[in-house]
Amino acid sequence: MKNEKQSALVNLKKAKSLIGKIIEMVEEEKYCIDIMQQNLAVIGLLKSANQTMMESHLHHCFTTAIESDQDSRKKEMVEEILTVTKLLNR
Repeated sequence: MKNEKQSALVNLKKAKSLIGKIIEMVEEEKYCIDIMQQNLAVIGLLKSANQTMMESHLHHCFTTAIESDQDSRKKEMVEEILTVTKLLNR
């Protein structure tokens, strides 16, 4: 696995672990602000993982597609990036 994906995987696993702790906090009726802070930590980890994956995709998959002779593949790759960008901005 490439370094970028490994880094994203670490963040995803941390987020997964934190979500379990957040669920316990809610079940135990812990202080709302404490729960919200943990939620924000998970959001940060997920954003970081997403950014890392996007960078990896652009450096490898996207670059390979754009350098190819297949116009359909180039167009498809651009459309994928636009779709992900739109979802990110929601």
